[in-house]
Amino acid sequence: MIQRYRASAEHGKPIPRLRSRQDGSIIDCIHDPQLFASWFEDDWQSWQPWLAFLCALFALPMDADQLGIYRECTSRNDAPSEIAREAWLVCGRRAGKSFVLALVAVFLAAFFDYRPYLAPGERGTILVIAADRKQSRVILRYIAALLKGVPMLAQLITRETAEGFDLANSVSIEVATCSFRSVRGYTLVAALLDEVAFWRAEDSTEPDYEVLNALRPGMSTIPNSMLLCASSPYSRRGVLYEAHRAHFGREHDPVLVWQAATRRMNPSVPQSFIDAEMERDAASARAEYLAQFRADIEDFITREAVEACISKNVYERGRIERMKYSAFCDPSGGSADSMTLAIASKQNGIATLDALRERKPPFSPEQVVGEFAKLLKSYGITKILGDRYGGDWVKEPFRAHGITYDSAAKPKSDLYRDFLPLVNSRKVDLLDHPKLLQQLVGLERRVTRSGKDSIDHGPGAHDDIANAVAGALTSVGVRKYAYDSSMAWVGTGHIDDNTDFRAGRITRYLFSGGLIR
Repeated sequence: MIQRYRASAEHGKPIPRLRSRQDGSIIDCIHDPQLFASWFEDDWQSWQPWLAFLCALFALPMDADQLGIYRECTSRNDAPSEIAREAWLVCGRRAGKSFVLALVAVFLAAFFDYRPYLAPGERGTILVIAADRKQSRVILRYIAALLKGVPMLAQLITRETAEGFDLANSVSIEVATCSFRSVRGYTLVAALLDEVAFWRAEDSTEPDYEVLNALRPGMSTIPNSMLLCASSPYSRRGVLYEAHRAHFGREHDPVLVWQAATRRMNPSVPQSFIDAEMERDAASARAEYLAQFRADIEDFITREAVEACISKNVYERGRIERMKYSAFCDPSGGSADSMTLAIASKQNGIATLDALRERKPPFSPEQVVGEFAKLLKSYGITKILGDRYGGDWVKEPFRAHGITYDSAAKPKSDLYRDFLPLVNSRKVDLLDHPKLLQQLVGLERRVTRSGKDSIDHGPGAHDDIANAVAGALTSVGVRKYAYDSSMAWVGTGHIDDNTDFRAGRITRYLFSGGLIR
C-alpha cells in the first residue's frame, strides 16, 4: 500500500491542492480578517518586503513595488513562475524571519491537502528546526498563536504536545533541534530551518550539512514539499553560504535565495541603532544587520589535518615508567563551561596526548579538583599549567591536594597558534575523542580591530577540551618543524658544481636555525 501511494507521486498525480477557500493564497490569508490580518493590519507598509518574499516563494503575482523589492533582494529580473521547493533567506537580525517561518508552517499545514500522498495511518510532518530548544520554543509560540488565534484553524487541532500540534487533516507541525539523528524517519511535507548558519551540535562537526542530508529523503515522496532555510549570515562556510554562492542572482534558478538587510525587511528597527552597532563593531554589524557574510572569519584548522593525527580506537594511554608528563587545566569560567584536564608527554619526538577529562556543569569544583588531582598523581604530576583567564579560584583547591597550579603565560589564541604547526606537520598524537575533534575543527580565526589574529570557538560553541589539549601538547617541548642535522642535502642536485651557491645555502641554513634550505 505504501509503495502504491508513493509511486503515484512519480506518475503524474497533481501536486497537493488547497483544501479550502478556493484558490486562496497565503497573501489572501494575510489580508483576511478571519485569518491572519490582525497580525499585520497595524502597519501594512512595513510588511511589504515580506509580502514580496511570500509572493516569490509561492509564485504569486506581484505589483510594481513588490517586483522592485524582489529584484533588489534576489538580483534577478523575472519573477518566479513555480512554487519554490527550496528557498534560502539570508536576512539580518530582527528582520522577522522566525515569525515568517511559523506563518508558512501554519499555512502549509492548514491549507494544503497532502492526504493523496500519504498511506493509511501515515502523517505528513512540517518540521521546524532551530539551533537549540530555546529558539524552538520561540517559533512554537508563534505557531501556537497563529493556530489558536484563528477559530477556523483551532478546530483543526486534535492534539497538542510540548513539541507541536497534530491536525485533523493528517498533518503535524513539530519543532526540533539540529540533530541529524532526531530528524530521520519522518514523511516531510516541509522542513523549515531557522538560524542555520549558527547551528552547533555535540554529536556533529557539521550539523547543517548532516541535518540537510537526513531531511531530503523524507521529502522525496511529497510533490511540492518545501525546504525553507532562514538565517542571519556568518562566516563564508556552511550550507547557507554554499547555497548563496551557488544560487543567488541566477535567473530562473529553481532554488530561491533572498538576501536583505534588517531594515529592508523590518523598517521599525531604528537606523540609529544600526549606526551605533556599526560604530561598536563594524565587521560584526555588517553580518548581523546588513546581511553580509563575514570576510574576517575563516576556519583555523582542517578536519583532515586533525584526523591524520588521531590514533583510532585509542581512548587513553597509561603511565610509562620514567616518562615525564605535563598537564593543562581549563577551569570552568561560567555556568555553561566545562572543566577540562589534558595530560601529555613527548614520545619519540611526538607530542602525545595521554589522558583527557571533561566535567560538564553543574558540578562541585572542589570535587572535580579532587578527581583531577588523583589522575595527575597517577602520572607522577605535581605541577600543572592552566588557562590564564580561568581565575585564581582553582589554585588553592589544587594546592590542598599537593598540586601546584600556575597560570599559562600565553593566552589561548597563542596556544592555538603554536598548536597548529604541530598538527600540520603531524607532530602530535591525539586520542580518539569525537568531541575533541569537533572542537578543534570548530575553531575560527578572525582579525581583531588591532589587526591581530584571534582564535576561538564560534557562536554557541565551546572549546574547553581543545584549549586544555592545545595547552598540554604545546608544553612538552616538541619542535614545530623538522630539522635536518646532517649536511648531506647541501651537496646534492645538478647545481653542486657551483661552490658559491653551496656556500650560500650553508650560510642561509645556519642563520635560519635549519628552517631555510
